[in-house]
Amino acid sequence: MRPETSTPLTLEEHRELSREIRAARARLRELCNVVVSIYGPNNHAAFSFLKTADGMDRLCLDLQAQVSQDYRGYDVDGLYL
Repeated sequence: MRPETSTPLTLEEHRELSREIRAARARLRELCNVVVSIYGPNNHAAFSFLKTADGMDRLCLDLQAQVSQDYRGYDVDGLYL
């Protein structure tokens, strides 16, 4: 991990990252739904997809918290959600 004194992403970098993350998250959910619908939720691959999708959701929450901390006073609500 980087030290706490690192330079934060710029607001434009957060916006760009959020677009990419949201697109990846949507695609991951689509693929997850396909695998789960074919193999069922108890299949190892389906389980891994579900865990990965949950991890992506957590990442979005963490990034939203980070941008809110980096840019207090700016309208950044829902940027990663």
